Amino acid sequence: MINITLPDGSVRQYEAGITSLGVAKSISEGLARNVVAAKVNGEVWDATRAITTDAHLVLLKAEDTEGKATLWHSSAHLMAEAIEAIYPGTKFGIGPAIENGFYYDIDLGGKTIGLEDLKAIEDKMMELAKRGSAYLRKDVSKADAIAYFTEKQDEYKLDLLKDLEDGKITFYTQGEFTDLCRGPHIPDTSFIKAIKLMNIAGAYWRGDEKNKQLTRIYGITFTKAKDLADYLVLLEEAKKRDHRKLGKELELFTFSEKVGMGLPLWLPKGAALRERLENFLKKAQMKAGYLPVITPHIGNKNLYVTSGHYEKYGADSFQPIKTPHEGEEFFLKPMNCPHHCEIYKASPKSYKDLPVRLAEFGTVYRYEQAGELHGLTRVRGFTQDDAHLFCRPDQVKEEFCKVIDLVLYVFKALDFKDYTAQISLRDPENKTKYIGSDENWALAESAIVESAAEKGLKTVVELGEAAFYGPKLDFMVRDAIGRKWQLGTIQVDYNLPERFELEYTGSDNQKHRPVMIHRAPFGSLERFVAVLIEHCAGKFPLWLAPEQISILPISEKYNDYAKKVLELLKNYDIRGLVDDRNEKIGKKIRDTELNKVPFMLIVGEKEAEENKISVRKQSVGDLGSFSVEEFAALINKEIEIIA
Repeated sequence: MINITLPDGSVRQYEAGITSLGVAKSISEGLARNVVAAKVNGEVWDATRAITTDAHLVLLKAEDTEGKATLWHSSAHLMAEAIEAIYPGTKFGIGPAIENGFYYDIDLGGKTIGLEDLKAIEDKMMELAKRGSAYLRKDVSKADAIAYFTEKQDEYKLDLLKDLEDGKITFYTQGEFTDLCRGPHIPDTSFIKAIKLMNIAGAYWRGDEKNKQLTRIYGITFTKAKDLADYLVLLEEAKKRDHRKLGKELELFTFSEKVGMGLPLWLPKGAALRERLENFLKKAQMKAGYLPVITPHIGNKNLYVTSGHYEKYGADSFQPIKTPHEGEEFFLKPMNCPHHCEIYKASPKSYKDLPVRLAEFGTVYRYEQAGELHGLTRVRGFTQDDAHLFCRPDQVKEEFCKVIDLVLYVFKALDFKDYTAQISLRDPENKTKYIGSDENWALAESAIVESAAEKGLKTVVELGEAAFYGPKLDFMVRDAIGRKWQLGTIQVDYNLPERFELEYTGSDNQKHRPVMIHRAPFGSLERFVAVLIEHCAGKFPLWLAPEQISILPISEKYNDYAKKVLELLKNYDIRGLVDDRNEKIGKKIRDTELNKVPFMLIVGEKEAEENKISVRKQSVGDLGSFSVEEFAALINKEIEIIA
């Protein structure tokens, strides 16, 4: 007999070999019908996999994060089975679950698939799903796996097998399809009730442009038809909020092929919006004791060799800049932290000088693949609201908590209410991806866990998501339509101070290493603005809006009065314009609504005679008649928490 501990702490006894599905059935048949996978001792398993030792068990449904991932991974296999049935001889690359659905990279051997072909694949998937084929797991030796895919002439699976250890290889079969896969999977295909194939793209094998380009098909599935219908409605809303569309309409930013892919150009309104964001954070940082610094856009190669960035990110950097001096190479700056380490090192520090908080809106550059660029969310040049805090070990927790407060202040000002703090730790099974000693990693990870608990944050722990030099606290924010974005980040680093030989003189008159905290509440300004545009659908908070008011004269006769009102409002630091076009007032109102201007002030004969303005608020309607002073008081009251 084995002991199974459930999430409520209760313990049940079963015969060794019981499955998670068997445990679910012992509790309730209704529960069992909804279990798609299970967490056994923290690891996600097939619900049909035998449990042979004492275990902690969490049953997963399709609405759980890991349950969704399992459903969608299984759906990728179902799509592959359908494609193989329609296009015999297809070879398969990888088919993972992603944040919203799944994809599979396929080699059609000279055939092509267009958007018009997706419906036939969907129909075949539904036909196969209704058969209720079980997903069967099988341990396979490396030699047998190689023999199987050699016979199928599938060079992609053979390439994947090179990196796998004998004894850790599994196949999964459902229906007529068998794949190299570690799982887990749903019990059978009948769980998949609603299917939508979304898009087709190209993808280089292993993400390398030197390799063959495969066809990538994206899809999503649900266990209920209604969930798919709701998701498609959400997609339509997301299209309306697309920051690329709204950024163009609101004249915030643009791109130019002549300037270069992934290098945004900020237009006057966007530059002003970005500057307001910067000033908002600079003001908060100044109060918190940060010191502004400025560093160059390039750095000597040796700087990044010292920091470890060259080893870890050299392949993702732009090509080195070679000078006439033999052997001298520079790189476009991929990170600000090495530069800040050198600023810290420029003068001797005492324990009394710490913490030192250096802040910079520093632009960095990464060579992203062309196919991965996406508006402002994935670019090749972006500005981080970067700061690096150098502190004594006894100050780490206090400083970390203060940074959490700053991140939450930013979220409150911009109306991000739904967020989770992700504690990103290193992968204990693959420590080669990281630098630094186990002792320093343990100290850094415990500081983050304790700080998040002290602040009462809702947290999740993700192994393998740490930066190469230290663990992180990443803030995952849900926007107005429920999508999840990673925005602010805080990282504890014992390693760069070691690599740069940073020191301070302690109270014992001996030299000590400071601890480094990296933080960026916005993350990058480009990505943050993109998320903000989509979160508020272009209707920015009043304090941030490019134009807070638009003054609409009913006819040309009142243009002068409108301009007088604008000049008066400028005295109260209220931004706006006069729409003096020779258009009807109805069109002016519609255009102002489309331009997302928070307030429109309508002026005509009555307003000019009474020295007043008629006020209309975006998405609300008429507010009535105000004097300029009354309106200024109204608008400044709305923004006083930020001012």
